[in-house]
Amino acid sequence: MTTFLLSPAVADAFPDTLIAVVTVTGLRGHETWPATTAALEDLERQLATGVWTPADENDPRIEAWHTAYRSFGTNPRRVRPSVDALGRRMAKKGTLPRINPAVDSYNVVSVRHGLPAGAFDLDHVTGDVEIRHAEGTETFIPLGEPDTVEHPKAGEIIYADTADVLTRHWNHRDAHRTRVTEDSTRVTFILETLHASRDGQLLTTAAGELQDLLAGHSAQSTVHHLSPAHPKATI
Repeated sequence: MTTFLLSPAVADAFPDTLIAVVTVTGLRGHETWPATTAALEDLERQLATGVWTPADENDPRIEAWHTAYRSFGTNPRRVRPSVDALGRRMAKKGTLPRINPAVDSYNVVSVRHGLPAGAFDLDHVTGDVEIRHAEGTETFIPLGEPDTVEHPKAGEIIYADTADVLTRHWNHRDAHRTRVTEDSTRVTFILETLHASRDGQLLTTAAGELQDLLAGHSAQSTVHHLSPAHPKATI
């Protein structure tokens, strides 16, 4: 089992945080996922016809993350929250990237709802995972750059297991070690908001949509929530 923890310091700094932790087992990433393909194409069609556009930094959902990034010393216009970067890319190109079915599923849910999302292959996670402030001595190997080693700034918010950093700048970029591939079978997906009082129902809806996309291609799924009132979830 793996426990996800919201550190007391992060909970105190962001008291309205709510994080959905969606975990699936028996994931079958080599199959064709028609519902995910349809969701991607539908969102791209909505963008092309002008009936929907991705949330940008003027949207309160994105603006909240910009404010959070600045609070721990990150410039969000140079190092953007994942959902902000993904939405900007989609607005420019008209499409979302195709990585693999599981990643495509959380990407489409993320950008549709304006909520940051990510995922960890649990078979490559070491020990428990904590959302905490970095000490500055940790190591991070960026996704797609297995020969690169970075060190987060002291005070930067990170996801970290007992080995090293799993995401930098809270939700800017994932680590290479725990990346989700077609071979991943045990995966935890993360969806986040800093304003549960405003967007808690939106987060619940997004987590449900993600579960629906995963349901036909996995054996079992569960949803847990992290918040300052409930800072621990064991999966």
